[in-house]
Amino acid sequence: MISNIGIPGLILILVLALIIFGPKKLPELGRAVGQTLKEFKNSTKDLIIDEDEKIEKKAE
Repeated sequence: MISNIGIPGLILILVLALIIFGPKKLPELGRAVGQTLKEFKNSTKDLIIDEDEKIEKKAE
């Protein structure tokens, strides 16, 4: 469903976010979303590394 948004839909979402949150809050929200995604990515990477280590230990 999200893949069907397109450029006009993204522009509409950005304009609505700007109207709702205002120009001062929007950078803070973007920063918070970015940090959340970064932490999620790091956690996922750590889980994959842990699973790989467990598999290597079982193989030995």
